[in-house]
Amino acid sequence: MKTFARALALGVAAGALFGAAALAQDFHGFDPASYDGKRLSAEQYAAMVADATAATPPRNGEKYVIGFANLQRDIAFGVAVERSIQENADLAGVDLVIADNRLDGPTALANAQSFVQRNVDYVIEFQTDSNFGPTVMNVFNEDGVKVVAIDIPMPGATFFGANNPKSGFMGGSYLAQAAIAKFGEERVMEGYFVVGELPQSGAIPQMRTEGQVNGFLSVLPEFDPEKMLRIDTKNTQQESFTQMSNLLGRIPEGVPIMITAINDQSAIGMLRAVQQAGREADVVVVGNGADETQALVDEADLVAATGYFPETYGNYLLPIALATLAGQELPPAVLVNHVMITKANVCEYYPDFECGEDPGFEYQFPQEEFSAYLTELRQEDFLEGFEDLVPAE
Repeated sequence: MKTFARALALGVAAGALFGAAALAQDFHGFDPASYDGKRLSAEQYAAMVADATAATPPRNGEKYVIGFANLQRDIAFGVAVERSIQENADLAGVDLVIADNRLDGPTALANAQSFVQRNVDYVIEFQTDSNFGPTVMNVFNEDGVKVVAIDIPMPGATFFGANNPKSGFMGGSYLAQAAIAKFGEERVMEGYFVVGELPQSGAIPQMRTEGQVNGFLSVLPEFDPEKMLRIDTKNTQQESFTQMSNLLGRIPEGVPIMITAINDQSAIGMLRAVQQAGREADVVVVGNGADETQALVDEADLVAATGYFPETYGNYLLPIALATLAGQELPPAVLVNHVMITKANVCEYYPDFECGEDPGFEYQFPQEEFSAYLTELRQEDFLEGFEDLVPAE
C-alpha cells in the first residue's frame, strides 16, 4: 500500500501546469487537475464503463478491448507500467491486448497495424522513436481509434508521463549538491559531468536531459562546459555501459565523475563501466525513474533517483482511456509529480525496502533558477509544436 507521503507525491495538476481546461466535470472520481494517483474502485470503474459504453459502444458489441504497446516488456520500467495497466484493466472489466515495441519504430508501426486488425477500442502507446510517431498515429487516425501516448508525444494523442523539465532539473541539481557533499566544491570543479541522452526519442526526452544539465549548472554555474560530456544511451544498460567505457579514456584518473542519464537503466550501465575500470572511488550517480529500487538501496555510489512511480501509471491511464471513450474533455497533457528518492527515504515510497543512511546534506531545489530556465526553455526552437508540454511553473 502507498503511504500518505507517496500519495501526495503522485498528484497531477494539468490545468495549473498548462493553463488548459481540465475535465468538463469530475468523472467518477477522476479529474487530472486534482487526481492524487490512488487506484479507483471497481464501483467507480463500473460507472466509467457504463458512461463510456453509452457514448462509444464497444466495437465487438460486448466489452472494451484496449491495446497497450509497451516500450519494452523486459525492462523494469516497462514491467511496472504493464503490471499496473493490467491490474486496472482487470478491475475495470476490460480486455487488454499487449504488444512489445522493443524500443523500435518499425516494430511499433507493425504493432499499431495489428491493433487495428484486432479491432481495439482504444490504444495506450509507449514507443521510443519520435520519427515514427506520426506514421503510427496515421494508422490509428484512419481507423478512428483514440490514443494516449506515454512519455513520447504523438500528434493528436493525449500525453501522459513525466514532467521532463522539472524531473531533469531536480536530478541535475541533486547530483551537483551530492557531489559537493562528497568531494568538496574545489574538486568537483576539476571533475567531469556525464549525461546519458536518448536522441532518437526527440524533443520531449531532450527536455529531461537538458533539464539535468541546467539543474547541475544552477548549482555550479561556473562549471567548465568542456568537462560536460554526453553519450547516446539508446535507452539500454548495455549500450550505456559500452559508450561510458569508451568515454572513460577522456577523463583523467583521480578526478570526480558525476553521472546522470535519461533513466535508471542507463545510469546503472554507466556506473558499471566506471566500476569495471576500478574508478568507483571517484564517481557519484543520480538515476532517473527510481524503478531500479534494489540498485538504489545496494549501490553506494547511486545516491538518489528522481521518482516516476511507473507502478501507478495504470491508475491514470485506464481512467484517461474511459474518459475519452465517454466523450469527456481532457487537457493536452497529464503529468506525474516527482520527488527525489534516496537511501534515507526509500521506505516511505517503497515499503518493501528499509530506509538507509542520511545523504549527509539537505537537498534544496533551486526554484528561482528553475523558473528562469522555464522562461528560456519556451523560446527553444527544438520545442516548436510542443509548447503545451512545457509546464507553467
